[in-house]
Amino acid sequence: MTTLIPVLGDQLSGTLASLRDQDRATSVILLVEVRAETQYVKHHKKKIALIFSAMRHFAAALEKSGWTVDYVRLTDPANTHSFTGEVTRAAARHAATAIRTVEGAEYRVRQMQDDWSKATGLPVDILHDDRFICSIPEFMTWAQGRKEHRMEFFYRDMRRKTGLLMDPNGKPTGGDWNYDKENRQTPPRGLNYPAPLRFEPDEITQDVLTLVAEEFADHFGDLTPFALPVTRAHAKQALKHFIDTALPDFGRYQDAMIAGQDYLYHSVLSLCLNTGLLEPLEVCEAAAAAYDAGLAPLPATEGFIRQIAGWREYMRGMYWWDMPEFATRNALNAHRPLPDFYWTGDTDMRCLAQSVDQTKREAYAHHIQRLMVLGNFAMLAGVEPGEISDWFLVVYFDAYEWVEMPNVIGMSQFADGGMIASKPYAGGGAYIDRMSDYCGRCRYDVKQKTGPDACPFNALYWDFLARHEDTLKTNMRLRTVYASWNRMTDDRRAEYRTSAATFLETLIPAKPGYAKD
Repeated sequence: MTTLIPVLGDQLSGTLASLRDQDRATSVILLVEVRAETQYVKHHKKKIALIFSAMRHFAAALEKSGWTVDYVRLTDPANTHSFTGEVTRAAARHAATAIRTVEGAEYRVRQMQDDWSKATGLPVDILHDDRFICSIPEFMTWAQGRKEHRMEFFYRDMRRKTGLLMDPNGKPTGGDWNYDKENRQTPPRGLNYPAPLRFEPDEITQDVLTLVAEEFADHFGDLTPFALPVTRAHAKQALKHFIDTALPDFGRYQDAMIAGQDYLYHSVLSLCLNTGLLEPLEVCEAAAAAYDAGLAPLPATEGFIRQIAGWREYMRGMYWWDMPEFATRNALNAHRPLPDFYWTGDTDMRCLAQSVDQTKREAYAHHIQRLMVLGNFAMLAGVEPGEISDWFLVVYFDAYEWVEMPNVIGMSQFADGGMIASKPYAGGGAYIDRMSDYCGRCRYDVKQKTGPDACPFNALYWDFLARHEDTLKTNMRLRTVYASWNRMTDDRRAEYRTSAATFLETLIPAKPGYAKD
């Protein structure tokens, strides 16, 4: 009797539930490189290389530890290039009597898994992914019956569940749950930022880079230089490096944006978490241990843990809470095509040009660049939520639908009507100027409110609020903003609306084929 164990490209964990307590003598692990997963959207070249290299290294580690591994490469002539097709072929090849797998993190993958029994004629055991802090059933129980599903309350429950930064009396360490007020400082000029660890490509990775260069030449982004962590050992080194060098100052500067500084104090561990090379609880516990040892301040430690035990887990839960409807949410009725500069970087708005350029080079931008520059502009301009969501899914090495979609459609675009965010994350040029050095050398004047030389974010901000006044004016967190709008003269309001309309007419829609064939 042979059990076939398909392992997905984001399940590269030795602790995976499907591998636990299995007889290695009667089990075959299946890993596959298929075009369906590289081209349902045309992922960034670096992202494809990262996943394929991590998969190949993981397969080698499994074989070294005594597992039988069936690894299907992209160029295998018999490759069907779909998960279901390759599971069916492998089941026949190994005369499998059963299939054991861990649930896919994305809705479309989970739907495929549900079809495997019919396709193969075999019993399929689909296990919960217990690498997450909160299981999907646990989140559904938490969400059921609540009028509002706010992350803050979920996060507090996860802190209580795990004991992260909790005192023995059940109170949060330091007395507060949240230290955001201490985590929004502007870094001084000349600060030296610790770069993330870089890893020289070995022979396996070099082979993958050659493959990606040949097979995915028309995909977005720069493939090289490539120095990302692709093994469990790399990931553990990257985690230690962040804890030792960057965590102490992560909090205070986590919202800052500096031209030429791609990483600042950010951990860049999301790619390790989202491929399975690290697990969320071990990362949070490492940060908490640094605080306990006096090596990192509480605001930095709490802010970092909140991103993982709070936001990351919450976004996964909200994704499954509302799928498949989430994918088509468009509460603000936004239908503008994605502007071409999201792919080319060809814009005079320096904040956007810098963010797109970094994204093209690194397949990475940190959360404020994503939310308050790239996402904010799309929302203010009224871009179709599905188009900007697809863009985010394509361009970032840590973007998987379960975490990308709720962050973009819910948090960034407010297209879910407020299920995730209590108000739209809308901001004008003043916010970007306060949190970055982008504005100083921009062709537009951030201090000017309207006209051809004014920062477009300024007029777009008020135009967005005016367009959606009927929908948003009752939002408690926007009452002061709308009071300011309504105190303006009719002429001033008209200036903002005209300036925004004039700018929006200059936007060139993206050409077809960037995101999907």
